[in-house]
Amino acid sequence: MTKVKICGLRREEDIRIVNKYLPDYIGFVFADSKRKVSREEAQKLKSQLDERIHSVGVFVNAPIEEIAALVKVRIINSIQLHGDEDRNYMDALRSITKEAVPIIKALRATKEADLDKGRKLPADYFLLDTYAAEHYGGIGKTFDWKLVPKDFGRFYLAGGLNSCNVTKAIEMLHPYCVDISSGVETEGFKDEKKVMEFIHAVRTADKTNQEIR
Repeated sequence: MTKVKICGLRREEDIRIVNKYLPDYIGFVFADSKRKVSREEAQKLKSQLDERIHSVGVFVNAPIEEIAALVKVRIINSIQLHGDEDRNYMDALRSITKEAVPIIKALRATKEADLDKGRKLPADYFLLDTYAAEHYGGIGKTFDWKLVPKDFGRFYLAGGLNSCNVTKAIEMLHPYCVDISSGVETEGFKDEKKVMEFIHAVRTADKTNQEIR
């Protein structure tokens, strides 16, 4: 079954919405962004989150001690690295956290060779997102899905997803998880109807694929 991640939660209303529709993951953004939350805000939101939903912390070139502190108090259950973090950084992060916390490394899709190179990093999962020179991610646009090698393995798919195109994405790429933020927002805030429609589209696509098989 394709997992669902709703990223960029920052309000108690957002938590109420995801608790109702139960995606598999949610994301708290700790990097500079209009969706950025502080440790205190994330801790309050996490305390209200249904325990069946795993929280992912999103970081860009953050001090590893900052990430480890959030892991230690269980504000986040997984780590998503969206910057220039290399093998040494990731090895040091694993060493300092001292817990089996999954690391998701974002790769910005430019060409297949870059994705092949990126997947040599010691991450548990990779997140494939749209490349933009001035941003590390989160620009709300799709990339050329044909760039993804057929043998890429389990990955999170991000970049411009919505309830209208996610079915095609699942049928074409079979991602481990589909990751969405702006695609379930209206005027910059999470929209309950869009969250519901997106999750319904994913679950329907999964059911259809199972019936075909």
